[in-house]
Amino acid sequence: MAEPQVRKGRKSFEPLIAGAVVFFLMAVVFAAAPALNAGPTTLAGLLLLIGLAGVACLGLFVLRGSAEPPGEAQPGAELLVDALSEPAAIAAPDGRMQAANAAWKSTIGLSARLPKSGASGSSLFAALTAARRGETSHATLKVAGAEHDAIVSPLGARRFLVRLNGPGSGALALPSAAMEVLSAFSTAQPPPPKVLDAFAAASPFGACLLVGDDPFEATIVEANPALTAVAGGGEKGQVFGSLIEPASRADAAQKLSLGQGSGAPVEVRLAHDPARIAHLYLSRNAPSEKGAGWVAYLVDVSEQKQIELQLAQSQKMQAIGQLAGGVAHDFNNLLTAIFMQLDVLATRHPVGDPSYEGLNEIKQTSTRAADLVRKLLAFSRKQTVQREILDVGELVSEFEVLLRRVLYEDVKLTTDYGRNLPLVRADRGQLETAVMNLAVNARDSVRAHGGGAVNIRTARVTQEQARDLGYPTALGDQAMIEVSDDGPGIAPEVMTKIFDPFFTTKPVGEGTGLGLATVYGIVKQSDGWISVDSKPGEGAAFRIFLPVHIPVPGVAAAPVPAAPKRPVARDLSGAGRILFVEDEDAVRGVAAKLLRLRGYEVIEAASGEEALRLAEAHAGTIDLMISDVVMPGMQGPDLLKQARGYLGAAPVMFISGYAESEFSDLLEGEVNVSFLPKPIDIKTLAERVKQELQKAA
Repeated sequence: MAEPQVRKGRKSFEPLIAGAVVFFLMAVVFAAAPALNAGPTTLAGLLLLIGLAGVACLGLFVLRGSAEPPGEAQPGAELLVDALSEPAAIAAPDGRMQAANAAWKSTIGLSARLPKSGASGSSLFAALTAARRGETSHATLKVAGAEHDAIVSPLGARRFLVRLNGPGSGALALPSAAMEVLSAFSTAQPPPPKVLDAFAAASPFGACLLVGDDPFEATIVEANPALTAVAGGGEKGQVFGSLIEPASRADAAQKLSLGQGSGAPVEVRLAHDPARIAHLYLSRNAPSEKGAGWVAYLVDVSEQKQIELQLAQSQKMQAIGQLAGGVAHDFNNLLTAIFMQLDVLATRHPVGDPSYEGLNEIKQTSTRAADLVRKLLAFSRKQTVQREILDVGELVSEFEVLLRRVLYEDVKLTTDYGRNLPLVRADRGQLETAVMNLAVNARDSVRAHGGGAVNIRTARVTQEQARDLGYPTALGDQAMIEVSDDGPGIAPEVMTKIFDPFFTTKPVGEGTGLGLATVYGIVKQSDGWISVDSKPGEGAAFRIFLPVHIPVPGVAAAPVPAAPKRPVARDLSGAGRILFVEDEDAVRGVAAKLLRLRGYEVIEAASGEEALRLAEAHAGTIDLMISDVVMPGMQGPDLLKQARGYLGAAPVMFISGYAESEFSDLLEGEVNVSFLPKPIDIKTLAERVKQELQKAA
């Protein structure tokens, strides 16, 4: 600590030296006056000038001794940081570096300023705010692409110690050697600011000084320009609470009264735009003659919150999709058993039997349940897809006739086909279902308010146009199908829920809540995007974006026709040995029974492991293997790979409630493999069995 004493001693002698120089000059003037024949007036003028020069010199020395150049380290700063083994530096409130040890320079470099913007700037700002109150806290600094955990401590008036929290330096306390230097270096805590410092005044977040006991009733005495951009206000004399939305202000006041606003941000909505969210930081300021004071900071986090909400919504939809897919798979097994039992009962109770009508009603209800399951699978993106090359204009044009029958007379349907419509690769049935659901929703919306119009528009849009219309991550040209109406629109509070399954605004009994959820799943399964644009009282517009299909060079761009349907076998009886693998007893038992009635020999297996043993026992004599895909233990594709040596060239048919695409990659290299989606009835199963055996013959 000798260096500070030397500097102070030198500064204390400077006024004495200046006085001695002035006295010497006066003596010289008196001695030379007779030789110069200077009169009394001239002599007095010279003495006055020398005296004024001396006073000016004294003033300059005093000012230079009392003022510390901004950005210059206080005496002893180098000793303090050198006493620390971890990287350490002294920083000013505006982030300028004043001193740093060798470890800091080798880790961070010779940057003259700490990060001032971005996540690092926000983290550093929070730590500096705590340090101004005399607290020690953590900050995350990102310098040259690397993140560092830092500890920020107060060092007296407007000086802060920044240490990197490296391995083995997790404690907030300083080592004893550094504490000895620190005790001599600074003993006073930093006083609360009375004016905005350079860091806050030039920051991209709102900052202001308040006067009043209650921060939300206090008036603004000074504010930086960013406060107006963030909060839409901040004039001197304005009540600070008026910048915050009333309900959010009350919630923030309650949190502050419970001590939750001390050092930690409080989330508030801004009065000029309640959709914008900000983090509010409050800290006590020095009292003035006008009363108690506060320092308030508002950091706009609207974009961050929007991203968080989108991520949460995406995760929720994914979780619900997985649940819906699992439920649909299990329900398909039950429906398969119901359909097959109905086939058995139908042979005992033909047309004219008193029980026929009841059985027929059960079958129709089961068919509706199967349709509901298909919607769940479409939402979860696990529905069976048969993609083909489609012209969106022709698709909607052919579908328009059916749409006009669905819409009532008080609803006007208009269509608008753009030019140069592109080709897309999608499932025709799924795409028609999506458009139908959107049109029916638009119909119900306008009819609830006395009728109106529904418009369907198709167009080819560029990447920029797609992004302007609600597809933020569009790449390349897109095919767009827009279904809009002039109804009442969608309320803002339900806008984020419209694609959730089982959410509906219709009265009880008038909707399942799966219409838009199904559309969402179909579009996502088709590698597309769906957006909605709606304002209350101005209708709603749903836009489906599908990637444009680009034909392979050298191959004709004509639409590829859908695969022809298999010929229906009239005689459903046959012969052959079938290995039937299904873990659901109700499905396996009734299916095997009905196949035996049609002449087949059926070997039943309740698991993949049992099926593998039976395949080995009957090696070379099995004509067809029918297997479920998802089973406890060994899965269907794994069973096929291990049993192929025992099956030879026998065909294999998988049945599942999941989409074929869910497991098709597991069957790479396999031949004579087909797929039949659940739920199935015995007629469909018998037809496919006979077709597969005829192909293998």
